[in-house]
Amino acid sequence: MFNDIGPLELLTLVVLAVIVFGPDKLPKFIQDVTRMIRKVREFSDSAKQDIRSELGPEFKDFEFEDLNPKTFLRKQLDNDEFGLRDIRSGFDLKKEMADVTDSVNGRDITSAASAASVVPSANGSGRIDMTKKPEQPGKDDHPPFDADAT
Repeated sequence: MFNDIGPLELLTLVVLAVIVFGPDKLPKFIQDVTRMIRKVREFSDSAKQDIRSELGPEFKDFEFEDLNPKTFLRKQLDNDEFGLRDIRSGFDLKKEMADVTDSVNGRDITSAASAASVVPSANGSGRIDMTKKPEQPGKDDHPPFDADAT
């Protein structure tokens, strides 16, 4: 709960509490705060038990942490009941993003392939020769500008 509070910050909070509440009222205040935290935890635990009892025996292994989307997805990916691992491995995000970037920049995938020289093969299909560099655009060639897009 307080993982990101350092010792200097904790000391500052203690000194501030002593200044605000005074040394004589501070122990009573700490007792009140701990009593309130205990009651909130008891209320939360009883609410969880009530929800579990109302859901029935089908949800006996239900954890409230599963309501967090990250935890739910991590649990489902580990379980792999729905075959999500196959979908995840079959989807190449880098390739998809490169395709989207090329289409946004106005580069067509087929024109990039035609820029390289195609060498015919024995079975009739063309093979791309990647040793030939594509032509560089001139200095006056600018990407298309769309005034409505800006």
